[in-house]
Amino acid sequence: MFYRPEQGHGLRHNPFNAIIVPRPIGWISSRDGEGCDNLAPYSFFNGVAYSPPQVMFASTSGKPDGSDTKDSVANIRETGMFCVNIVEYAMLEAMNVSSGIYDKGADEFILAGLEKVRCETIDCHRVADAPAALECRLTQIVDLPGMANKVVFGEVTGVHLRDDCLVDGIFDILRFNPVGRLGYRDYSAVRDLFSLARPDD
Repeated sequence: MFYRPEQGHGLRHNPFNAIIVPRPIGWISSRDGEGCDNLAPYSFFNGVAYSPPQVMFASTSGKPDGSDTKDSVANIRETGMFCVNIVEYAMLEAMNVSSGIYDKGADEFILAGLEKVRCETIDCHRVADAPAALECRLTQIVDLPGMANKVVFGEVTGVHLRDDCLVDGIFDILRFNPVGRLGYRDYSAVRDLFSLARPDD
């Protein structure tokens, strides 16, 4: 099968998200200029540089209230900071609750029953029990072709690692089973791990 996106795929559901899998989930916490907290998951997320450490996430839609983007991006544009919380399998339901479309000013931490704690390097909250969290300062927001496609880049200014996830100096992902986004309504949890040496190792 071959199709051109502008001509449609002819399938029951768009296969694009099912091709690029698994995608890590950036659970983005932010605050607006009035101090209202927001928490939302984004599966177009990844690390993009080591030194200094930098991450990105993309938002692909606006809101019914007429905003040109989601609350997360609007908050970050206003304050210049955000935190990436890593989603473990035990927090799957809370993450899903926080993905809902709520009125501006709604606190998804409260709606999802999550404890929050202040970050160290930015004026923002993070998910208290997340296995890891990356405090970030905005470097740039890039507008992409399309109605509301925006990519947010941030430099990591602080890193939190949950103590029980550190084993012999290694951040052990099998201690918390990170959740990945697949296509359609599907997710996956990392439960298997293997290592592969590079040819030049």
